[in-house]
Order: sequence, then structure tokens, then C-alpha cells
Amino acid sequence: DGNGNILLSRVEAADMLAWDKLKELKDSKEVVDVVVKGIVNGGVIAMVEGLRGFIPASRLSLSYIEDLETYLLKEIDVRVIEANQAEGRLILSAREILREQKKAEDAKKLASVQVGSVVKGTVESLQSYGAFVRLENGLSGLVHISQISTQRIKSADQVLHVGDEVDVKVIGIKDGKISLSIKALAEDAEKEQEEELEHVEIPKVEAIGTSLGDLFKNIKL
Repeated sequence: DGNGNILLSRVEAADMLAWDKLKELKDSKEVVDVVVKGIVNGGVIAMVEGLRGFIPASRLSLSYIEDLETYLLKEIDVRVIEANQAEGRLILSAREILREQKKAEDAKKLASVQVGSVVKGTVESLQSYGAFVRLENGLSGLVHISQISTQRIKSADQVLHVGDEVDVKVIGIKDGKISLSIKALAEDAEKEQEEELEHVEIPKVEAIGTSLGDLFKNIKL
């Protein structure tokens, strides 16, 4: 201070150490458990290392959040995506963690899906190239327009409507995408009928013929 005294600040030291820690968390992408302490315009507030962090609404969830108040005092996992000490700017995000969790869950569900299996689903959207069907396990698959009907159709809405419950056959899985078919089920049913007919034994003519003697042998005159 000009008089030979050394001035110290515990507050400033704690602040510097906190920002250093936040930079480490950002670089390591470590998951941090926080509690939402407040709701502000465009997002929520949470404290990390004693500093005020902002979580934009777009980074709270994988889908649109209609009411941010539902997050007040909620405990969530986040990552530090920006730690600017000069500007006092600390930005947090939960979206990347949720995306990774969903990817892992989807991979687990996908592993249980077998090509050739028949499953139930609900038509969730119609496109010019086919229909997307949400399966019972939460995954979605595409029924290409060529796999919707045994007859030639120009658009998916000629046969299907959003919300329809359908049985589909899994005909392929590639790069995490599921290919489905409705037409294959109709073809399988037709094939089964043909196979059943092939195994039906038709009696020979002589076996089904009836002579006059056969007709009158049990009749007493």
C-alpha cells in the first residue's frame, strides 16, 4: 500500500480459483450437478463454484420447454461450455449430456430389434418418400413408399394417416436406421396361403365316386 504493508484479499483469491476451476471443467467436459436457483428471461440460473451460471432455455432440454418455472429448484447435470472471467460470463448446458444419454438408450433399444421380426407401431409423419412409424420401444423407422402396399401408390397418404396403428416387419437396420415394411407382411400372408394349398390332398376321382351298390347296400326293401 506504499507503506510497506501487503494487502491481501481472500475474496479475490476465491474468485480467481473458481474461474480456474471452471476453465478446467470446460476443457475436461466434466459433468457438474447443479440446482436451478432462478428463472430469468431466456433461461435459468445455477451456481457453480460459487459463481452465477446461465443455462439458456434451448440448452435445458432436447425439446421445446413451454414453462421454465417447472425447472425451479430442479437438480440437473450440466457442462461448462463458456467460462469468460474478463466478462464474468459463465454459460452452462444440459443438452449435450441429454443427447449422449438418448444416443446410448437408442443404441440399447436398437440392439434388441431383430431383422425379420414383426412389431407394432404408430404412424407419426408422412413424407413424399414414405412414412415414419414410431415403434413400441420408442424408436422410429421408415416405411419407404415402395414398402407400403402391394399395389403401386403415388403417395403414402393414399393408404396411411398420421396416428394409424400398424403392424410392420423389420427388413433392415443400417447406420442406426430402421427400415420397415407393411407390404412384406401381406406378401408373407399370401405365401403362407399358397403353401397351405400345396399341402392339401385332393381325393382321387375313384375315391369320391359312388356306385349304385354303395347307395342301396344299406337299404332294406
